[in-house]
Amino acid sequence: MNHQGIAALTAAASLALAAAACHRSGSSSSSSAADTPSIAYEKYTLGNGLEVILSEDHRLPLVAVNVWYHVGPANEAAGRTGFAHLFEHMMFQGSKHVAGDGHFRYVEAAGGSTINGTTDFDRTNYFETLPSDQLELGLWLESDRMGYLLDTVDLAKLANQQDVVRNERRQSVENRPYGLAQEQVFQTIFPPGHPYRANVIGSHADIQAAKLDDVKAFFAQYYAPNNASLAIVGDIDVAATKRLVEKYFGTLVRGADVPKARAAMPSISGEQRIVAKDRIRLPRVVMAWVSPAFFSPGDADADAAAGALGGGPSSRLYKALVYEKQIAQDVTAFQQSMGLGSVFQIVATVRPGHAPDEVEAALDAELDRFRQAGPDEREVERARNTFETGMLQGLERLGGFGGVADLLNMFNHYLGDPGYLPKYLEEHRRVTPASVKAFAERYLRRDARVVQHVVAGDPDLGQSVPTPPPPKASAGAGAEAVNADAPWRATPPAAGAARAIAVPPARSFTLPNGLTVVYHVRPGAATVTARLALKTGSDMNPPDRPGLVNFAASMLSQGTTSRDALTLADDLAQLGASLNATSTKDQASVTVASLARNFAAALDIAADVALRPTFPQAEVERQRASRLASLAAARQNPGTVATSAATLALYGPAHPYAYMELGTEEAAKATSRDDLAGIWKKTFVPANAALVVAGPMDEGELRPLVERTFGGWPSGPAAAPAPAAPATTDSRVVIVNVPKAPQTQLVVTSLGAPRSAPDYPATLTMNTVLGGLFSSRINLNLREEHGYTYGASSQFLFRKTPGPFWVTTGVRTDVTAPAASEILEEIRRMVSSPLTQEELTLARDAIVRSLPSDFETSGSTVATLSDLVVYGLGLDYYSKFPGMIATVGIPDVQAAAKKYLAPGPFIVVAVGDRAAIEPGLRTLNLGKLEVEQER
Repeated sequence: MNHQGIAALTAAASLALAAAACHRSGSSSSSSAADTPSIAYEKYTLGNGLEVILSEDHRLPLVAVNVWYHVGPANEAAGRTGFAHLFEHMMFQGSKHVAGDGHFRYVEAAGGSTINGTTDFDRTNYFETLPSDQLELGLWLESDRMGYLLDTVDLAKLANQQDVVRNERRQSVENRPYGLAQEQVFQTIFPPGHPYRANVIGSHADIQAAKLDDVKAFFAQYYAPNNASLAIVGDIDVAATKRLVEKYFGTLVRGADVPKARAAMPSISGEQRIVAKDRIRLPRVVMAWVSPAFFSPGDADADAAAGALGGGPSSRLYKALVYEKQIAQDVTAFQQSMGLGSVFQIVATVRPGHAPDEVEAALDAELDRFRQAGPDEREVERARNTFETGMLQGLERLGGFGGVADLLNMFNHYLGDPGYLPKYLEEHRRVTPASVKAFAERYLRRDARVVQHVVAGDPDLGQSVPTPPPPKASAGAGAEAVNADAPWRATPPAAGAARAIAVPPARSFTLPNGLTVVYHVRPGAATVTARLALKTGSDMNPPDRPGLVNFAASMLSQGTTSRDALTLADDLAQLGASLNATSTKDQASVTVASLARNFAAALDIAADVALRPTFPQAEVERQRASRLASLAAARQNPGTVATSAATLALYGPAHPYAYMELGTEEAAKATSRDDLAGIWKKTFVPANAALVVAGPMDEGELRPLVERTFGGWPSGPAAAPAPAAPATTDSRVVIVNVPKAPQTQLVVTSLGAPRSAPDYPATLTMNTVLGGLFSSRINLNLREEHGYTYGASSQFLFRKTPGPFWVTTGVRTDVTAPAASEILEEIRRMVSSPLTQEELTLARDAIVRSLPSDFETSGSTVATLSDLVVYGLGLDYYSKFPGMIATVGIPDVQAAAKKYLAPGPFIVVAVGDRAAIEPGLRTLNLGKLEVEQER
């Protein structure tokens, strides 16, 4: 389900998570225990009504803290759309004992690997994943804002977050391709006054109209212990954790009882047709139906229908519209499950040279057949297997969005049963072709749907709502208390018993043909990920063929000596496995992920794809057309346009780092089958590769599988890239003109450092302070101090040769020049002013203490270890890495800043409305100002 609370659905790491005094769910399935995972947990309720869910898992020294409040837009009052989401932002603005932005600072300094909050139609959640010795810190932070938020809320904080949220709307709705179209679909389905009618973010008018008294009333009504549940998952002692929960949450006062949100789901009478205009190059066709509510009868059938219809390359709509007719660039189907009722959608992007009417007719033809005959057994089985694999992969994560803690809270929120996972799986296993056919006949009717065509044009952004000047009220004015103060809360808790930063070891062996195999054993894991990592990537592209390596990688799954493209897709889906062949600047790869029990078969397919591709000419032409459409789609995305313009300006047209992986239209059109086969033959050799595997098997189990699948790979010489030198450029401003753009996408860039640089630890530490964290200088300046943006960050892209350093952000149009000026000032300040000891300590702790999270899932483990291979760092690198960071001092950081940030040159790229932003950008005095028309 494509639902914020379940998007990754996906829960636990091992199939049974040990816990003291655990409560297990029953299951009516006849499947074995290995096929029906359950999460061991204990649930109890504090005297004030707070529900607590505990689950032990000692595989990594991490703990996830996850709080769900039973409130969302479903509870909003008329004229207050977006208020639940705005309030979520307010919860990060400090509380009585935690200073403003302190939540992020504390978690990041403690080595937290995730920290965020999300709002969906039915709920709001907050989460952080911390080193397990910092559990008390997480409870202190969450309990303080649950009990003491209103003690410090004032007009200034509210006004700041109104600016931030409105910037978020501009960035994620108004300036994102098709963003406004989705809002229009819901406004057509749901009548005025229905809680699902508005976008979760709300409208500019309603966000700006929120008052401080609204914040207070909302907190008092919904943010009380008895309207929340707390899940704690990971490396914990249950008895000790209970004492801490009682200490921090037990004294908070109970609130008034909260009535459940209630609203009738509308019925769509007839076919409702709408047209949305947007700044796009590829039109879209959207079909939407009202469907069964989350966890109600028919919800599982909707998931299966979505998988069979539009669940990837093995699905009906993909085969018909994307592969055979080639009239759609992509097509997907999904059930957006919600508590009051759901929305089932099909979304198809139109390929250049075709029209929405043509795509709609093709969709209808397939839907008619689906309603009349239903899916066959293999289609349902493939959908079910893919669904189950996705769930078990998500269970690798303790916390964060869709992790174990989130899943426990989700089941508890909707069903009152945190252990519902086995029953949920069983609901999906009971789905049959007949039940899916019945779902389609009842719900996916032509006379009960919304059909939307999204076409190119100026979008309707509604009436302009000005941003008022900052309020003049004094800090803290209007604050009030809900809970009696407890002076002991003013002191942040000390960490628990210190634990050494232990990184799980990786081992290796080598086949006679020279292929290195790197593996990480994950005892008891239900899933496996394997990546064949090539030590070269797009750095091998010839100057006249940008995108060649990526094109060749995309062809690997389009036919082998034993399977054609559709057979490959069906074989993978039958296993519930996924395969991705792609490239980055320094690495090409084939990655396969599957359940452990299916790994041998999945690895066989991966080897077939990597070693025996045939590059059929018909498939080359299909992929060429797809890439040309993808390049057109990329020009719809302001972020992609900005980074593409920045790298081309930085490196010049002869360097492979100057282009996105797709390359250029000219190169895609000119690339031949011989070009593709030639670059594959040159780079896909054992000496240029390593197979990296993370899963439950040891060498004794893994070696025979690898020898069988990759042992016959002929050896050959390793390829060596020879990129041209980057272009030498002066500081300048580049404007990509997008008339009437609602926001400006900014990139400030210069040449950075290679991954092999001896001062890599110092440079990483420096960037962590500058723009690598939420609490970094740049983000706090642009977002929290000025309200210019939803978020801003900086990054060094460390590559074999110097990659770019850049700062990226989307800002309000009228503050484009001030935002760019603030970015440049923060860069200058990093060079001229040494870090404080507090900043240095925070950065070093954030880097080192979050290191175990890189090994939390099989996918992240494989990605981490692959980089060690590609950059020649050695398998023991991360055992030494904490010591490297510990020795970084303030002078080292400042030296790195002077080396890579001063004196520049800096290129400022602004994608936005030239008429509105050019005058201000000229005042930056960066030299030449260039203007490009919208790409």
